[in-house]
Amino acid sequence: MKRSAPNILVLVCSAVLVFTGCGTARRTEPHAPPLTFSDAKLTRGREVFYAQCHYCHPHGSAGLGPALVNKPLPGFLLKFQVRHGLGTMPSIKADKVTAEDLDALVAYIKAVHANQPIPERVTPRRS
Repeated sequence: MKRSAPNILVLVCSAVLVFTGCGTARRTEPHAPPLTFSDAKLTRGREVFYAQCHYCHPHGSAGLGPALVNKPLPGFLLKFQVRHGLGTMPSIKADKVTAEDLDALVAYIKAVHANQPIPERVTPRRS
């Protein structure tokens, strides 16, 4: 039986999300400097995050859903998961989050992910 392209895409996206979900979550203590929001797109992305995502991913950390701040997923996979939902995550349709707001949300998540830890605040691992 031949699989259709959308089915294969869903399988590939699911596999990527499962494998990236195996890392440990960053805790909510301030490991990195605060983000500056001089960019209107990041400001809007933060607003969308707190309105739509914060309940399950508090401050981007693990909660009801997995942590987002340490998952280096490409933007198109983040958008795919938001629109289609995977696992226990519900889909969020365009009537709740517009395409522009989704772009801003992904930019915000990427900015949080790229915000590098402050070396003196990172606790070294014990051998």
